[in-house]
Amino acid sequence: MAERMTFPMYAIHRQQTQALWQAVQSLLAERGVTVTGDPPAADPEDLLDHWRQPTLLLSQTCGYPLVTQLPEVQTVGCFHYAAPGCEGRRYRSLLVAREADSHRMLGDFFGRRAACNAEHSQSGYNVLRKMVAPLSREGRFFSEVVFSGSHRQSLRELQQENADIAAIDCVTYALLQRHQPQVLAGLVAIGWSPAAPGLPLITAGATPAATLNSLREALQQLVSDARYRPLCDALLICGYSDMPREAYAPLLAWRDEAAALGVSQL
Repeated sequence: MAERMTFPMYAIHRQQTQALWQAVQSLLAERGVTVTGDPPAADPEDLLDHWRQPTLLLSQTCGYPLVTQLPEVQTVGCFHYAAPGCEGRRYRSLLVAREADSHRMLGDFFGRRAACNAEHSQSGYNVLRKMVAPLSREGRFFSEVVFSGSHRQSLRELQQENADIAAIDCVTYALLQRHQPQVLAGLVAIGWSPAAPGLPLITAGATPAATLNSLREALQQLVSDARYRPLCDALLICGYSDMPREAYAPLLAWRDEAAALGVSQL
């Protein structure tokens, strides 16, 4: 079924995301792995539930829910992205604020308001917690945290002055610059986060080893075959690496380091 394969994390341009689905479907078919149906017209409403499905063939998740809420899945690998802030299989978040605060650094936002897409987000929450923990007082840095539901909505919260700063995935930011620049109007990047392992591609725990190998082969061909270069360029995909689950362990260390400084929540 179509929902067995999704690419929900960077679906800024729906037609290009659907073209990615079709390309991977074709590459898997060449290896005897069938994905029937059409590309999803929308992302699953409950992503965590979707990622936990025992029939999941391939999807892209975030590194922090992988290590905290998805023990049953297998990691396949991760794409490399040609966005500012990315280095090979690693990526960063941008610290974004309104243009009026362009001269400020992160420490200047003590006592102000943050917008976060979700508490289980690596790029929007866990990394920001890591960064503010050494700057916090009595376990607090921000006066308020607004949970927006998405990076795009976090940016709108900044524009509408409901929040003052947000950490935004650098690939999302670059794709929004390209396709929806109005979402960034009046905003400015004031800093970078540390680098983290890129967003993991996953499959169900029950996926056979032979199918897992076919997934990895198909994704490697996607990024190396000239037929798919225009599509990959449009999506900012510039490479692929197999990734073990252990590569994401540092994200738990970031959480624990913040907790040791008294910051278990933003």
